[in-house]
Amino acid sequence: MYMNGFLLLIPSILIRYLLLYLLSKDAMKRAAYFAPIIGVERIAFWVYQISTIAIFVYTFLLKVKIQQTWLFYTGTAFYVVGLFLLTLSMVNYAAPSTTGINRNGLYRISRNPIYVAYFICFIGCVVLTQSLLLLGFVLTFQIAGHWIILSEERWCKERFGAEYLEYMKNVRRYI
Repeated sequence: MYMNGFLLLIPSILIRYLLLYLLSKDAMKRAAYFAPIIGVERIAFWVYQISTIAIFVYTFLLKVKIQQTWLFYTGTAFYVVGLFLLTLSMVNYAAPSTTGINRNGLYRISRNPIYVAYFICFIGCVVLTQSLLLLGFVLTFQIAGHWIILSEERWCKERFGAEYLEYMKNVRRYI
């Protein structure tokens, strides 16, 4: 039995947009904001946007063969864990502290749990579809996302100063 690969992305879209909207309209506005970008970050921003579109469009062409194999179960495990972490990240993102620096839940462990969750979820999609091209899009998405994160960190340092620097010392960028 087969299923269209795009069906894998629907839960992440619902979590990212509908859940976040239901939790906090303010968080939805914050999530739509990109920190000011400079230099190479401009290229990374466009690579990030294009790779996001590529992931979404290309998965329409992919199929997931539902079967009882270790590859299917491994892909499913990554996918489910990624969705779970994405859900927790969105719940935590929706309610930052009054200072604006989010230290709730997963943000105590990672400064960027949403990016980590997407990566785990998308790796699950790669394994489930067994597509090397999708892997390329996902890796491009992650590498470009790293540059977006660097711009966000620069903006946070400017906005929150020493408090954010202390947060950076205590909490890793990813995991």
